[in-house]
Amino acid sequence: MDPFSKITKNIPQHVAIIMDGNGRWAKKKGKSRSFGHKEGVNTVQKIIKASIKCKIKYLTLFTFSKENWSRPKIEISNIMSLLTSNIIRSQKEIIKNKIQVKVIGHLEDLPKKSQKLINKLIEKTNKNTELTLTLALSYGARTEILDCIQQMLLDQKKGKLNTEKLTEDIVNNYLYTKKTPYPDLLIRTGGEKRISNFLLWQLAYTELYFCDIDWPEFDENEFYKAIIEFQKRERRFGEVIN
Repeated sequence: MDPFSKITKNIPQHVAIIMDGNGRWAKKKGKSRSFGHKEGVNTVQKIIKASIKCKIKYLTLFTFSKENWSRPKIEISNIMSLLTSNIIRSQKEIIKNKIQVKVIGHLEDLPKKSQKLINKLIEKTNKNTELTLTLALSYGARTEILDCIQQMLLDQKKGKLNTEKLTEDIVNNYLYTKKTPYPDLLIRTGGEKRISNFLLWQLAYTELYFCDIDWPEFDENEFYKAIIEFQKRERRFGEVIN
């Protein structure tokens, strides 16, 4: 029996994932970190398909953080090569499955070739509605908040914004994620129990799910377990429910 057939009610609209554990998984296998990242890309494909099966509308993946630029140059180069090759390989499948691709973060930090491919994919998929896949690339939540504040101050100087009448909705419109609903569920693989500068504003009332399984071994069934756990939670948003 298809496990996803049971997922019919209380489905999270938006799932965000911190894909952790590629390097540690590879080390356990006696392989290079690059091998771990390569296997991690295969997991991404599985989870995208599982999200569509579950009728999840938004999937956000913490793909490469601002802090990741401090890693060895060879590892960064391999990650960027993987990103580029995977975009080329997956482009037809993404378009066929009506997936809209978005990016949050400083895309301009990436190599020019990667930027060009990603921007073309964003343009080609901008009217797709089956699943919105957001890649957090050269992303940091503190940087996002700083960028948000700086833009608001600029708009105040131009007379476009009255900062004395700020609301949550106004702030939302200055964030990278402005047209995306807040995540309902955050999944982090790899055993760590922290959110690592990811979507700090947006995760205020998100349900958190941590698992010990490294990302390359996180499959459709593990994803299903996370959804089932979400369905058991009672979301109060600060209210008292009788």
